[in-house]
Amino acid sequence: MKPEFTINDFSKHLFWDVDLSTFNIYEHKEQVVFKVLEYGKIDDWKLLKKLYGIEEIKNIALQIRSLDPVTLSFLSVIFKIEKTEFRCYKHSQSVQNVWNS
Repeated sequence: MKPEFTINDFSKHLFWDVDLSTFNIYEHKEQVVFKVLEYGKIDDWKLLKKLYGIEEIKNIALQIRSLDPVTLSFLSVIFKIEKTEFRCYKHSQSVQNVWNS
């Protein structure tokens, strides 16, 4: 059985915008994974792996619409998956960026 975790086990800066008294890390796991991947520290990543397991994190990460390039590269290596398999990669390719045209 996995140990019980709370939102308070993660870095405080990750969840400044949510009501911590009502936030459930099991019901809102997509939000937790996104915030840890984008803004978390290495200790948050380790806690995330203990909490959800690497396979669940992979399934969620593959569906995230936007990840910064460093995070995408990190996940690609960790999961041994091409970047092109991630939704955020496909989405960024289809969006026209006026400033870089």
